[in-house]
Amino acid sequence: MAAPANSTDEQLLQRMLAGSDEAFTALYRRRQGNIYRFALQMSGSRSVAEEVTQEVFMLLMSQGHRYEPTRGSLVSYLYGIARNFVLRSLEKDRLYVSLEAEGDDRNGSTAETPTFPGDPLGDLTRFERIESLRLAVLALPPHYREVVVLCDFHEMSYADAAVALDVALGTIRSRLHRAHLLLVERLKANGFTDSAPTRPQSARCCV
Repeated sequence: MAAPANSTDEQLLQRMLAGSDEAFTALYRRRQGNIYRFALQMSGSRSVAEEVTQEVFMLLMSQGHRYEPTRGSLVSYLYGIARNFVLRSLEKDRLYVSLEAEGDDRNGSTAETPTFPGDPLGDLTRFERIESLRLAVLALPPHYREVVVLCDFHEMSYADAAVALDVALGTIRSRLHRAHLLLVERLKANGFTDSAPTRPQSARCCV
């Protein structure tokens, strides 16, 4: 029986653990994009993002029974797994790279050179600001980068982010505050004098 589209993540997981391939497929399709974007925004590498996404869902298949609903949502659990894989990859390969460097690897990428119809100068300025923000986030230490990616780009609540990163709620608040200050400093150094973008703007422009 096909998994209903209105099933919760937790319901899909339970059906998956009971042997439903349809439930796993539905859960994968629903959350694969979130995990991929998180890994990409953390690493700056499409190959790392693809590998992490695959590892997250393989681990979910083999160890999904370890998920404890009382500790938080399933999506927070998945982000936590992804975060561990990303940090492991960064440590192993010393992969503190920029998207600028990753741009030389076009195999399998859907990225295109942006075009600017209508208002080319205004759009170009916006594109440069987006790229500057991407690079500024990638330059943050991982413990600051991850809170920006989760809370700003993915619009995750502080409480859910605390579950995903296994830290106290106050730690999320303090790290995010410090990360925003660092981003403002870097953006100003790159010629952008306004403050760091608000949460909705960050989520739109840096996916």
